[in-house]
Amino acid sequence: MPIHTETRTLLTIVTEGVVENLLLADLDRLGVRGYTITNARGSGAHGLRDANWDAATNIRVEIICARAQAENLIEFLREHYFANYAMVTFLHEVEVLRPEKF
Repeated sequence: MPIHTETRTLLTIVTEGVVENLLLADLDRLGVRGYTITNARGSGAHGLRDANWDAATNIRVEIICARAQAENLIEFLREHYFANYAMVTFLHEVEVLRPEKF
């Protein structure tokens, strides 16, 4: 039996852990239905983020939604976060089962 999937967009946000509560409040206010948060470590333009102390903690927020919503969220992040926080965003097209959840 073939599996029925639908295409959605996965928006991934990697940012400083210190912004988590503010970011989640904004995502909720902007109508995000769900997300997954994990701790993230790595190195980049802002140096090593190894989570050895709170100021060096990064988080990875993943949101599956419609493409238009993902683009609106990125625009909001660009306007309200990019200038003041280390933040990277990227998009992937994904196939989901149970599309009504997204």
